[in-house]
Amino acid sequence: KTDFINFISDQEWKSIEPVSSWFGPSSFLMSSMSALFRLSMWIRHCHGYLTENVGMPVWGSYAVFALATLFSGLVLGLVSEAPETEWLV
Repeated sequence: KTDFINFISDQEWKSIEPVSSWFGPSSFLMSSMSALFRLSMWIRHCHGYLTENVGMPVWGSYAVFALATLFSGLVLGLVSEAPETEWLV
């Protein structure tokens, strides 16, 4: 507490270089990291729900998430390649 008070009263904060805009709390990079963290917490919540409330074995929950990962990769791959092909025209 004393160090913080001295930091403010001695104006040591003026000598610190500001954080780059890339690493600021509202930057795209930090917002993306926050979204990934929220996604991981949601997946953890779903895993707990499937294993505790539904009674699914742990390996079954892992299989569900593995299949969801494969399916989402397939869909994202198709969507990302669609503009480069002529089958939409």
